[in-house]
Amino acid sequence: MKKLNLKLKPIRQIDWIEENGLIRLKVIKFRSRLGQWLCRCFKRPNYFFINLDEIGSFIWKKCNGKNTIEEILQELEEKYGKEMMKERLIIFLQMLEKYGYIRYEE
Repeated sequence: MKKLNLKLKPIRQIDWIEENGLIRLKVIKFRSRLGQWLCRCFKRPNYFFINLDEIGSFIWKKCNGKNTIEEILQELEEKYGKEMMKERLIIFLQMLEKYGYIRYEE
């Protein structure tokens, strides 16, 4: 597991919606003009949704640029218990960053 600075503040970079307390991330399929044009021609949306579970939704809501990773971890452990929370949080945030769904600020 890669070391992540717990003082960083994650910030959301994509659109999302909340339904029944759970988050759905709106992900763009094609950024190229050709891909966008094909979606319009075939009358298909140029996006899809990724559904997050309860813990993922909790983390996503906290990624507002105000909370540090350390603060998010403390709240997670208070709400869901300490077992494997740090590992789960770090891996989840790394995946979100890898795909460009979040970025970090100091």
